[in-house]
Amino acid sequence: MTEGTTTKHIEAIHAAAVSAPVARDGRHHIELKVRNINALFNSLDPAPFREKDLDAAAEAFIVGWAEEYPFGTPLSLRVHVQEAPIEEVTPMVRDAVHNYFAYRGGIVKMELRRLMKQGRVSLLIGIAFLSTCLFVKAYLLPDTGGPAMEVLRESLAIAGWVAMWEPMQIYLYGWWPLRRRGSLFANLGRMPVEVVVTKGNVVAAL
Repeated sequence: MTEGTTTKHIEAIHAAAVSAPVARDGRHHIELKVRNINALFNSLDPAPFREKDLDAAAEAFIVGWAEEYPFGTPLSLRVHVQEAPIEEVTPMVRDAVHNYFAYRGGIVKMELRRLMKQGRVSLLIGIAFLSTCLFVKAYLLPDTGGPAMEVLRESLAIAGWVAMWEPMQIYLYGWWPLRRRGSLFANLGRMPVEVVVTKGNVVAAL
């Protein structure tokens, strides 16, 4: 599937999607329509059915709707198929969806661990460089050296604090989007999944 085709599918699905109200079990429903069950998965993935990757458009649709709901809210997925499968596929689809989002969540966890390791290393480097700059400014550069010396002293202090930017960016802003996305994938990886046959035309089918 080309990028343009995928984008059109995503736009079409979002245009015709139905956001179901909160059910009595307290879950928000994600309603996904496909022509047949194979359209839910990546056609180029040779893995067994329960281990297949989701189609890019289907994944974008599911994740997009999950992000629309309040963070951490319980979710459920209902897949509407136009062409009835020859056998009951709900357990296999449920396992495939759970396995896929568990896999995606594992990747995000690894990315978060790498980011935090990078943050620790950059923090140590930044502290060492900042300490060196402040030490040189305080003890090796005289206070009475004229404007040029004053510029050098202040430049050292600024350079030291600039070195702290990367660890500050990681610990203040960099980690929580990954943590939030990992929690989202964990939520999607345990949501109930149901496959139902929808008779008639499906307006926005994959």
